[in-house]
Amino acid sequence: MYTISDLFDLDHTLAADYLKQFTYPWEALNGIKDFILELGKTLDHNEFEQREEGVWVHKTAKVFPTAYLGAPCIIGPNTEVRHCAFIRGSALVGADCVVGNSVELKNVILFDHVQTPHYNYVGDSILGYFSHMGAGSITSNVKSDKRNVIVRNGTEKIETGIKKFGAMLGDHVEVGCNAVCNPGTVIGRNSNVYPTSCVRGVVPADSIWKDNGEIIHKEDRD
Repeated sequence: MYTISDLFDLDHTLAADYLKQFTYPWEALNGIKDFILELGKTLDHNEFEQREEGVWVHKTAKVFPTAYLGAPCIIGPNTEVRHCAFIRGSALVGADCVVGNSVELKNVILFDHVQTPHYNYVGDSILGYFSHMGAGSITSNVKSDKRNVIVRNGTEKIETGIKKFGAMLGDHVEVGCNAVCNPGTVIGRNSNVYPTSCVRGVVPADSIWKDNGEIIHKEDRD
């Protein structure tokens, strides 16, 4: 339930061929920077403008004057990067996305139609097609003890071997306002997270994470 094929439709990202190399999505995190630098060289100059070294922006994208685009990054077609957004670098942002006011992105892949519209921090994470993070929701990407992140699914523990790993949101995931996705969070397709939740571990597809940590399948809800 937490492989790349379980979580994502690869038809909706320029990172499809890159991600196909891996089984688990967190395996792709360490190579995002180099991947973007290589991908940028192949982009059609008639469609993408290279604004500075390592920064490519589609000509239909709207980048507000106060937004910061750190290299390397790619901003896709019809995407909006709004007021005071801070893209620190190593960010592939797909088509028809929203990177909103005061949002910070770092070492991420955003599939097409992803929305991070208000005061979000997204680091060392992959957000699937049509996923949405409510206002103030964040991915926490480093454990307080600075040890390697473990993905927990009930009693099962998967050693990732990496210290920086935020969240993997499957396609059509909805994260509620002011929710925190703790390091190593994996949320399956079509699942929802209640506002102000503190999420950790694996949330199955088609589920709801409630604010007390209870997980229910959508078919079983009242």
